[in-house]
Amino acid sequence: MTATTITFLGGARTVTGSRFLVEHQGRRVLVDAGLFQGLKELRLRNWAPFGVPPGDLDAVVLTHAHLDHCGYLPRLVTGGYHGDVWCTDGTADLAAIVLPDSGRLQEEEADFANRVGYSKHRPALPLYTEQEAVSTLGALHPAPFAHPVEVAPGTTATLRPAGHILGSATVTLALDGGPTIVFSGDLGRPQHPLLVPPAPVGDADWVVVESTYGDRVHDDAHLADTLAAVIERTVARGGVVIIPAFAVDRTEVLLHHLGRLARAGRLPDVPVYVDSPMALAALGVYRTAVAGGAPDVRPEVAAGPDPFAASHLVAVPDVEGSKRLTASTEPAVIVSASGMATGGRVVHHLVAKLPDPRTTVLFPGFQAEGTRGRTLVEGAREVKMLGQYVRVRAEVVHLPAFSVHADAPELLAWLRTASPQLRGVFVVHGEERAARQLAGRIDADLDVLAAVPAPGERVRLEGRPAHGGRGARRG
Repeated sequence: MTATTITFLGGARTVTGSRFLVEHQGRRVLVDAGLFQGLKELRLRNWAPFGVPPGDLDAVVLTHAHLDHCGYLPRLVTGGYHGDVWCTDGTADLAAIVLPDSGRLQEEEADFANRVGYSKHRPALPLYTEQEAVSTLGALHPAPFAHPVEVAPGTTATLRPAGHILGSATVTLALDGGPTIVFSGDLGRPQHPLLVPPAPVGDADWVVVESTYGDRVHDDAHLADTLAAVIERTVARGGVVIIPAFAVDRTEVLLHHLGRLARAGRLPDVPVYVDSPMALAALGVYRTAVAGGAPDVRPEVAAGPDPFAASHLVAVPDVEGSKRLTASTEPAVIVSASGMATGGRVVHHLVAKLPDPRTTVLFPGFQAEGTRGRTLVEGAREVKMLGQYVRVRAEVVHLPAFSVHADAPELLAWLRTASPQLRGVFVVHGEERAARQLAGRIDADLDVLAAVPAPGERVRLEGRPAHGGRGARRG
């Protein structure tokens, strides 16, 4: 019998670049095709040759539409991949927004670098273009939740709600004559305000689990109070609150909370700007999903009023409007992408407003190593953006509990829902300290083998033992 292997082409000992290659009976299935983000040494991996010839892949399965899980797809397709990309309907809808936007931003950044001359490359090139991203969308093949599909001969994938963003899914790969592997993707929190909780692990021999917050417990206490207080004190001193937010889900969750605070009379009477075409497009997808009762939307949300109706909400779709907003000195709340301040319109707002001590920059979630967001929350007094150094006099606030990633206790609780024959867990998609700490908890609390694979590591996966017990357990 041909051995089953998994190769950790990305997402190993780092938070981004999720790419997991499963090989079984001569077939190759890739789970996620994400971009590396953050540190330069990580970003350079996006330009490196892929681990196998893309044309040799039989299928790609996506967990969700964030760039660190789907953003490498256009590069994969231009490199020769011609198969299907399996995902949920929600992921397909959001990827149709996220991928072209990624291509466009990369083209704009390369063009800007060439004009200003701050790139070491002559000329600076985009990883892929907007048109290449658009051409990739035809490969997306939506599948319903909980409906097994044969993605390659002998390999069946089942997508179940992960509760992270709209359309996000765990992926169960059942290999004919081999083991069953469950991928968490990015696992959401049971109390996501818009989405149903993650589905149980269920039948599994091996689990590949994320660990973004594998060493932490979210402090949800007084979260809404803190958000209201930050906005109130900033407006009182005549400043602007800048919220770098992921366009997909984080913006929608923020609008949900801001709307609730406004309806309770707990926010100052200032405009809330959403300055991100991608966020506005994603908001439209969310509203359609809520109105249509999408299967991963909470029933009470689908049955209620518009959950995103923040008062004084102002959409900023055009560049000229964004420039006017950047130049404005009036108190306001500005929600703009990207979420870790690595690109997008929020960078221009930060360049203009960071030197002003009246400004507050609020980061609502995880900030990866090597990003401007991480630099700012760690207390930097200057930061380089658009080829220049900018003085930081603004107040910087970090509210990681706004994250829709499960924390350590929630990850352990999810793993406890696995079937008794679970042989082991691979801990990925986290910085090394977080991954190792979660692995230690899995070993100690669940008495299950837990490994933290190295980048590029290839591991043979045993099938189910004849006695049906947990082959990886000790004692």
